Amino acid sequence: MANPSDLYQTTVREKIFDIVNYLFLSFVIVATLYPFLNVLAISLNDSTDTVRGGIYIWPREFTLNNYLEILKYDNLVTGFVNSVLRTIIGTVIGVFIQAMVAFTLSRTDFQGRRFVSTAIVLTMYFSGGLIPGYMLIRDLGLINSFWVYILPGLVSAFNIIIIRSFMDGLPFSLQESAKMDGANDFVIFYRIILPLCKPVLATIALFVAVGQWNSWFDTYLYNSMNESLTTLQYELMKILDNTTMGGGQDANVMRPNDEQQVRVSPQSIKMAITMVTVIPIIMVYPFVQRYFIQGMTLGAVKQ
Repeated sequence: MANPSDLYQTTVREKIFDIVNYLFLSFVIVATLYPFLNVLAISLNDSTDTVRGGIYIWPREFTLNNYLEILKYDNLVTGFVNSVLRTIIGTVIGVFIQAMVAFTLSRTDFQGRRFVSTAIVLTMYFSGGLIPGYMLIRDLGLINSFWVYILPGLVSAFNIIIIRSFMDGLPFSLQESAKMDGANDFVIFYRIILPLCKPVLATIALFVAVGQWNSWFDTYLYNSMNESLTTLQYELMKILDNTTMGGGQDANVMRPNDEQQVRVSPQSIKMAITMVTVIPIIMVYPFVQRYFIQGMTLGAVKQ
């Protein structure tokens, strides 16, 4: 029979553990949310008031002028449309192709599996560099083309390894049984493998989508002279660059096509730009959240 004193000590220890655990998790939540809430508060606060400091998680003088100033810049609508298109198209095609490559490498009956896997992994450590990459894009005729946003990023060695590791955990007997029923490789991949890989594919889709949405350097390199192919991130980068050129916390920012100077602090514009770029991805994340942990756990590289 258990000693009552031992049970009491166990209960006290559990309560102490729960209290420490709750305090630790509360600290993590505050440390995680505070930067985001601070950025949001500054972006919604009056610019001239922001330079005084003291803005934490709530705007002192609420205003939407910082966002309205950003929206007055040219090409933002075009950039937003292009960013959405490149994110959707690049994510769908990229995840599908990476899944096809991973499926091939996961097949134990594929004779060149080890060689191809090694070649793909080597690309994670070695690259031609910026100039050879630019020359390749130029020779392929992708400069001043929308497809320069899609084609170079279709294959990611890291993503392929994650997907292949997930597929290695699936019973190969499923494919053998399907072959005995007359299914070819395409049918096996589309009707059997893909439905079973939803968690890892959702995780990789999030990675690819975030990369596509946040990318601006490729626009700067290949499409900076074509305003119809600009992206939202590139336009916001230009706004941020123009805003901070005056230096200092309190600067006069010239509205495009307007000779009237508007009192805007670079800090407020920075925070507004940050919110504009972050909010769309935050809205997408809840739809793939339930797959995220499962996909990363089951798709982890096996030793």
